[in-house]
Amino acid sequence: MTPMRTLAGLAIAAAAMTLAACGGGSGAAEGDMALGAPEGAKVTVVEYASPTCAHCAAWQNNTWPAFKAKYVDTNKVRYVFRELPTPPAEIAAAGFLMARCAGPDKYFDVIHELLANQAEWQSGAISPRASLVKTAGGFGISESQFQECVTDEKAVAALEKRVQAAVAAGVTGTPTFVVNGKTVAYTGGEGPPMPTLEAAIDPELAK
Repeated sequence: MTPMRTLAGLAIAAAAMTLAACGGGSGAAEGDMALGAPEGAKVTVVEYASPTCAHCAAWQNNTWPAFKAKYVDTNKVRYVFRELPTPPAEIAAAGFLMARCAGPDKYFDVIHELLANQAEWQSGAISPRASLVKTAGGFGISESQFQECVTDEKAVAALEKRVQAAVAAGVTGTPTFVVNGKTVAYTGGEGPPMPTLEAAIDPELAK
């Protein structure tokens, strides 16, 4: 679906993650997609995630609605989503590229749909590409447009740059959450539950 150069670049970046130091950053980065409060907000919450990450899908299903209602819809925090493809990297990369092609107003809807549809291709009920094309169609992107989107060299290069930035920030897995520059520690693989996020966010809001 994407040029071999792209897949090789993503694989190198993924391998480099194992050598990176722990940590992460919440300062503004090129290509950031955000919801909630504007840039410069008192509290910024960054999530590094991937549409092929099962734990990311579980966090979206179980925690995102409450997090969104309490912090994003009320503009209490600036929520930033950063792209970090996980295996199979070519599927994750295609999903990110498609979300970008859908436009800023549909980006998060596409990402959430990809996460929600993850189980269908993981179960073998449908091929990953067919699942991506189906999702694209739901947002008005034809199959030919999808193909153009995921092979656009400039878009691919920009994605590679974002992946490299995540690696440089020391992010070692998904989902990773960073609140005002501090990585949120949590147990289990799904991602931090609401009480853990509240413990990290609410004291920052109270400052």
